[in-house]
Amino acid sequence: MIWSIVSIVLGTALLLWSAGLFVSGAAALSSRLGVPPLVVGMVVVGFGTSAPEIVVSILAAVQGNPGLAFGNAYGSNITNIALILGVTALISPIVVASQVVRKELPILLGVTALAVVQMWDLELSRADAWVLMLVFGGVMVWTVWLALKVPDERMSDEISKELAAHTMSLGRSILCLVAGLVLLVVSSRALVYGAVEIAHSLGVSDLVIGLTVVAVGTSLPELASSVVAARRGEHDLAVGNVIGSNLFNTLVVVGIAGVIQPIEAEPLLLSRDLLVMSVLTVMLLVMSLGIKRQGRINRVEGLTLLVAYVGYTSYLMLTAK
Repeated sequence: MIWSIVSIVLGTALLLWSAGLFVSGAAALSSRLGVPPLVVGMVVVGFGTSAPEIVVSILAAVQGNPGLAFGNAYGSNITNIALILGVTALISPIVVASQVVRKELPILLGVTALAVVQMWDLELSRADAWVLMLVFGGVMVWTVWLALKVPDERMSDEISKELAAHTMSLGRSILCLVAGLVLLVVSSRALVYGAVEIAHSLGVSDLVIGLTVVAVGTSLPELASSVVAARRGEHDLAVGNVIGSNLFNTLVVVGIAGVIQPIEAEPLLLSRDLLVMSVLTVMLLVMSLGIKRQGRINRVEGLTLLVAYVGYTSYLMLTAK
């Protein structure tokens, strides 16, 4: 047991560090290849921050641990909304921009509904997985096209400054990219190994471990960036981190794992976990809309989300099997 815990702790730490290394290398390389800063920020960094979930779920699917793959993706979504936005709103109430309510949140709600429909038969086929990947491709093309058509100069300037502050030579950017990718795989293997061993020793399912330990571990980058954004008053970034991560998790993380290996799910995934994820997504939309006021997630609503997360996690632990 002790070595499994060490494997999870060290694997998670190395996973987060290697993800940062991968993002830095990918962003610097993309910049040197002439990719527009806005596209670097939305696509390259977006993929990079979801790299932990992607690699962990791929390894879990390949090694025959489907519960861990699903738990990692959907558990991260639950963690992002209930824990991360809950903690962030307690630190500083989050004002939600109208464009987030009009564009991003309805897309997330639609994608969540698609996940529920696909899992109704408790199986993710390769056809289902390819549908997820195609939907993601469509969403990204539309988002990038819209951003380039109506550019946000402030966001573009911030990304340009960030890239300028972290310039790298071509050789170093390639080295960081490759080293980050290799370490992502190594650390993910350690994390998956530790999680599976603990699940077996405690007699609980891979799904429960994926929904809790692994989901929280791979969501730490979103937690850190959202808290920092809230303290700086960058509310759009805090909410955008969560929405973007949940879209990546639902479409790409699950999609890639399903393309590699068709996955069968436990009945509880649909009746418990996808239900909780859907309810939390609707709650986020309602809170963001606001009633006769600017949409915002205040401290009371943040506490509500946090209590929901604690209640859900406690229920998982008490009924773990």
